[in-house]
Amino acid sequence: MNVQDFVEGIKRGDRRILAKAISFAENGHPIAKEILRQIYDKTGKAQVVGITGFPGTGKSTLVSKLVEEFRKRGKSVGVVAVDPSSPFTGGALLGDRLRLNGADVDKNLWTDERVFFRSMGSRGRLGGIAKKTGDVVKLLDAAGYDMILVETVGAGQGEIGILEVADTAIVVLMPEMGDDIQVNKAGILEIGDIFVINKSDLEGAENLERWLSFTLSLDSSDSAEKGSANAERWRKRVIKTVATRGEGIKELADAITEHFEFLKRSGTLEIKRAERTKMMALEIAMEEIRAEITKRCSNLLLDSKDPYTIAERILKDIIKI
Repeated sequence: MNVQDFVEGIKRGDRRILAKAISFAENGHPIAKEILRQIYDKTGKAQVVGITGFPGTGKSTLVSKLVEEFRKRGKSVGVVAVDPSSPFTGGALLGDRLRLNGADVDKNLWTDERVFFRSMGSRGRLGGIAKKTGDVVKLLDAAGYDMILVETVGAGQGEIGILEVADTAIVVLMPEMGDDIQVNKAGILEIGDIFVINKSDLEGAENLERWLSFTLSLDSSDSAEKGSANAERWRKRVIKTVATRGEGIKELADAITEHFEFLKRSGTLEIKRAERTKMMALEIAMEEIRAEITKRCSNLLLDSKDPYTIAERILKDIIKI
């Protein structure tokens, strides 16, 4: 298959071709860049929802229930689930996705042509997402999926990488997480647009909800003082769910839809996506520069053992600084 075959297949939603293109993107195959270049003008229609939080909060179950809810609403859904990598293959350790409780044979999500699940190994990348998550999201977007849910690896405090790909960021907490200080350490007030207290049938859910609501109200007041009085602002939501029973899922899906409408109406979506495009371009450029330097650096090492001299020669001879 050539590049055009892939591009046409992705545009018409061919799942086999899409899966192969995703594999090429993950593994850095030379053809992937040209595929992504040619499908890029078909992207930007999907709402990308990032779901992050500490391990054990029930993110995967929440994702599966959201898939069910959005399918009821007639939306096609792509899911990118980032898992820890196998130390031997680099692949996703939980790649079978059996922990997505909603995706069982009785509910037919596995065979639904308008649902696409993909696991990715983090491959050691920090921030909760894989290096090529953004590329996979673009491929799903070009293939016509209305909603793209990105579930992070569940590493904890450092999961700000989701902001690189998501229009809407959801932070999942649970009553037994610990005290308010631990929540604060995660920096979640800056990350999240919607906060979900899952397993809210457990003791302490009401206390966590009150604390979050109060803290978010203070954060909103600070933002209002710093910003323009006429600027429309999103009021961050706190929603309680019991994902295993499907409780609160409809309310969460409503909030996700409402946030996307806000982003479009306020012009924030265009600004966020433009910034992400800039950052993505910089990352691609840095990756290519690094590859070129690595390729040429072996010759420089033969001439000098001093790393400072080698670095100076790299800047002068290769990057022309």
